[in-house]
Amino acid sequence: MKGIPINDPGALRNELAKYKRGKKLDIRQFNQAARLAWLGRAVLSPLDPEDPDCKAWLLYLQRPEGLAEHCLVVDEDLLQFIHVLDAEQGAHLVAILGEGVKARAGELEALNRRDFYLDRYFDPEKGKG
Repeated sequence: MKGIPINDPGALRNELAKYKRGKKLDIRQFNQAARLAWLGRAVLSPLDPEDPDCKAWLLYLQRPEGLAEHCLVVDEDLLQFIHVLDAEQGAHLVAILGEGVKARAGELEALNRRDFYLDRYFDPEKGKG
C-alpha cells in the first residue's frame, strides 16, 4: 500500500485531490471491465456521494462464473482491487451495466413467453400437429 507522509499537509492535499479526480483504466482494462459490467459482475459506487465536486467512482469487479469464466479473459490485477475511476469512465460503466441488465432481462422475458411445444410438435405447412 502506498504511504503518504502526514508531516507535509500540501502533499496530503495533493494526494486527496488525485483520489477525488480518479484515474482512467487503459483501453484493454476498460474493455475487460465493461464486459464484466455488462454481465452484472461489477459493483460501482460514487467515491464520495456527499461531495458534489467529487465525480470519481469506486469500482470492484467480481470474477466471472460459469461459461463466462471460461470464455472471458480478465487480468487478475483488475479482480483483486477496488479501483478509483474518473467521472467519465465511471459514468460509461454505469451505462454499460444498465444496458446489460436490460438486455438480459429482455432475453429472460422472451424465453418465458416462448412456446417450445408448438415449435417442436406443430408443423404449420402440413396444418396438423
